[in-house]
Amino acid sequence: MPTTRTLEDQIWEALATVKDPELPLTVMDLGLIDEVQMTGGRVHVRMTPTYSACPAIDVMRQDIRTKLLNLPGVEEVQVELSFAEPWTMARMTERGRTRLLEHGLSVPSRRSAEPVTCPFCGSTNTALENPFGPTLCRAIYYCRDCRNPIERFKPPPE
Repeated sequence: MPTTRTLEDQIWEALATVKDPELPLTVMDLGLIDEVQMTGGRVHVRMTPTYSACPAIDVMRQDIRTKLLNLPGVEEVQVELSFAEPWTMARMTERGRTRLLEHGLSVPSRRSAEPVTCPFCGSTNTALENPFGPTLCRAIYYCRDCRNPIERFKPPPE
């Protein structure tokens, strides 16, 4: 028996396919989408970026608009950025955390005071090499055991 998917279901499914251009994750895995409101053919999406100066924001906003405008019944899409509550690692899904580890990025645990673990060899014999990584949300560490550089998401501020 076929099921009827509502427009809201289709919107959430479409959002689950919008990728962050810098990471192997979707906006849903990162926990960037706060709210979706629909009024007729108008869709309003509220999104909290990982950092206010994230260079991927405009790309993700455009991808969201494009995907949602391709849905039947959607005529207009507004993607609002929200900074009311800062993004934290706690918003990321377990699937997102696993994908980052598989991609070779170290991810802080949900407990803040743990040492940095190397995603390549599992060692915690690591050192901060540079607090400024390839993006604002990452830092560079060095594993003293396997001698690999490590990109790691910065933990949330205390």
